[in-house]
Amino acid sequence: MKILQSVVVKQVLTEKSKLALLEGYEKNKQQLKKECEQLRFELKKLEKTKKYQPNNIKLHFEQEIQKREERVKLLDFQIEQLHILPLGSELKEKEVKAIIEIEVGDRWEAVQSEKTIIIKDGIIDEIR
Repeated sequence: MKILQSVVVKQVLTEKSKLALLEGYEKNKQQLKKECEQLRFELKKLEKTKKYQPNNIKLHFEQEIQKREERVKLLDFQIEQLHILPLGSELKEKEVKAIIEIEVGDRWEAVQSEKTIIIKDGIIDEIR
């Protein structure tokens, strides 16, 4: 019989992966900041047209801007934490599903144990 099981994928922090993560975080931050500026611009544009109630529009736009600013703060925190982490640390990247073959007589505890794939610079380094 075959069953589905979750497998954790972890990335080993190396100089190369650290730089890639930092670049990704910075890119996301810049994108969020651009979105905030675009939202502010759109808000001013809509306020000038006076087709809609200004309070409702302003509230909606401010909420959207706030969401993005919170994500920027989270990215800043992640960047700060990344600088603190020593090389060789394992970072949980994601979870994937795997098909596991089980048979009568297998130890259930062994089947139930969490499986982990370790990635180092984009290459599978270890399967636990």
